[in-house]
Amino acid sequence: MKASAIANANIALVKYWGKRDSRLMLPHNGSISMTVDGMTTHTTVEFDPKYERDIFILNGEELTDALGLPHLDVIRGMAGIKDNAKVVSESNFPVAAGLASSASGLAAVSVAGAKAAGLDLDNKQLSILSRRGSGSASRSVEGGFVEWYRGEKDDGSDSYAVQIAKPDHWDFRMVTVVTSTKEKKVKSRAGMSQTVQTCPYYKDWVETVNHDLDTVRKGILNKDFTKVGSTAEYNCLKMHATMMTTQPPIIYWNPVTMRIMHAIMDWRDEGLESYFTIDAGPQVKIMCMEKDVEEIKKRLSEIEGIEDVITCKPGSGAKLVDDHLF
Repeated sequence: MKASAIANANIALVKYWGKRDSRLMLPHNGSISMTVDGMTTHTTVEFDPKYERDIFILNGEELTDALGLPHLDVIRGMAGIKDNAKVVSESNFPVAAGLASSASGLAAVSVAGAKAAGLDLDNKQLSILSRRGSGSASRSVEGGFVEWYRGEKDDGSDSYAVQIAKPDHWDFRMVTVVTSTKEKKVKSRAGMSQTVQTCPYYKDWVETVNHDLDTVRKGILNKDFTKVGSTAEYNCLKMHATMMTTQPPIIYWNPVTMRIMHAIMDWRDEGLESYFTIDAGPQVKIMCMEKDVEEIKKRLSEIEGIEDVITCKPGSGAKLVDDHLF
């Protein structure tokens, strides 16, 4: 009853921010993302009576509050087993820092855990299971460009992610700029709850998302970079506007974040078409076409305070592997 899986992070082009059901992780709105090659979590899960308690080790450190721990109960419930589990997970990028580590982490736990528990699930079922651990993890099950349906049913059976376009669909790239590797002060889950409860503009944000979804979906299928990039950037700014207008305000950006945002807008004026998107953290993801990646990296090298730059192309979905971590 041991299995291993790898899953890539995904970066949302149309954001998910806020749940209508926190137990089942059902979102107030749908979302669209790109599964990114290069930011990966590798996880091994074993269910065995020899374990006196659940054990979760991430990057060599045992955690007592990992999101994956309660998620094991969901997997056990589905499989009808009671054994405790050992989970060992390794991520090759900073965790809890606004780089979608929970998306790759919970997708990997779900895929490996389901197999280890004896479940035979298809991608739709794996997406639903991953969603129960972390909403955005539902999107990392699929590769390329992915849409997570909001769904309408109370049981969540129609809230899952599907692939819009394969990883090799076009030369769309995302240059991820790490401005801080520190763990963020306000975790996404708490930030979402605070925003839904106190932001006076939250309802307006939700009402605009369907238009963004339609625009970005069509833009991806038609390979319209301008439409996808400009809509994704605007969607990002709208989401952060809801965070900034909560009580107390949530501002994830740091001075380096702001310098990069302004630089990108200047680059566009100069004819270098690129756009930014930012999740719940200070990291900036620059959307561009492959032909402009090297020029963008060159310009980034002139901006002070950047800690790392990761060039990401569309990546594959979560999958089982034979390489066990213990």
